[in-house]
Amino acid sequence: MKFTLSFTVVFSSVIAYMLAPNVVEYDFGSILLLLLGGMLVTGSANAINQIAEKDTDAVMKRTGTRPVASGRMSVQEATTFAFIAAIIGSLILGLYFSWYAAGLSLFSLFIYGFVYTPLKKVNSIAVLVGAVPGALPCLIGWAAAYDDVNFSWTGGWILFAIQFLWQFPHFWAIAWVAHTDYSKAGFKLLPSDKGPTKFTAIQTIIYSLLMVPVGMLPYFFSMSGVVSMWILIAANLFMVVQCVRLYFNMDVKSARRVMFSSYIYLPIVLLALLADKIAQQ
Repeated sequence: MKFTLSFTVVFSSVIAYMLAPNVVEYDFGSILLLLLGGMLVTGSANAINQIAEKDTDAVMKRTGTRPVASGRMSVQEATTFAFIAAIIGSLILGLYFSWYAAGLSLFSLFIYGFVYTPLKKVNSIAVLVGAVPGALPCLIGWAAAYDDVNFSWTGGWILFAIQFLWQFPHFWAIAWVAHTDYSKAGFKLLPSDKGPTKFTAIQTIIYSLLMVPVGMLPYFFSMSGVVSMWILIAANLFMVVQCVRLYFNMDVKSARRVMFSSYIYLPIVLLALLADKIAQQ
């Protein structure tokens, strides 16, 4: 299931659910159900990814110990798991929350498992495609808070935009650090065909700069207060600084700083928004 990755994805979905204006009181049981349903669908998508990439996973140091790649689990077993997890997870989201959330989760699974995964060996545009299912959990969590058609998607799209843009410096930093491994497997994930270059570093700066104005939107759309806005501005500028450092240093150490900064960035931003949520009158 790639538990750490799955949990990170579902964490953003849960926070988006709790940020929805009609969620006034937090029900622990509902949060656990959303976490469970999201983990199952996300785990299914990750299982499909490992089935499709079992041969390439086997030749890479960072993925060689995965269950299917290492032979600890057969393709048939993994396929069965993926199918059952997707069905149960989507039913939990649909029956206990909304069918919008269930439909979006299955759409996200399809894009990740059957579009993004094979595209990784074709063109670096795969990162752009993969950023869609990577950000959809925010919309899924937002939609899970509503069981009818009479609601605004604006807040969900704002959270989607924040997580969508965040993925580019985050993932390119990972691809920079693991470039040798990825190249060995035939993956094309960096913006430049020549590998880690100034062009790639500039791209990380551009997307981290775009995160600054987008990070102000929750305040201007009355989702959260001014305190969280300044926290988001500070966090976004910190990401910009790390990406600029990568541009000047052009080394794995700086790329690793961008990578770890991005890991810290997302929970800080989401929790700041939640803590400073504006109660709807």
